[in-house]
Amino acid sequence: QVQLVESGGGLVQAGGSLRLSCAASGSIRSLNGMGWHRQAPGKQRELVATLTSSGSTNYADSVKGRFTISRDNAKNTVYLQMNGLKPEDTAVYYCQLQTSRTYWGQGTQVTVSS
Repeated sequence: QVQLVESGGGLVQAGGSLRLSCAASGSIRSLNGMGWHRQAPGKQRELVATLTSSGSTNYADSVKGRFTISRDNAKNTVYLQMNGLKPEDTAVYYCQLQTSRTYWGQGTQVTVSS
């Protein structure tokens, strides 16, 4: 079983920064990648950023140039550095780990005030 624990969310003013962390534990076999998704009130969950096991990254157009996904393999942790935050970035952010199955964290709230 795989567990994902997110941290780092909070309230920040527009233009500010936050760094989200997602620590993975358990039996992780054949890791394909990890990523971050988000879900705003009344909207569907959407992809924010992904990082494959080979190091390739992918970002939603809305966050390109502002967000950076990275990983510390020794700590089994993936990060999302968020700079230049906007009110429209307000959402619950979920960590995802992809093997032959998909695992999700419990989510962490990010609120950006204008």
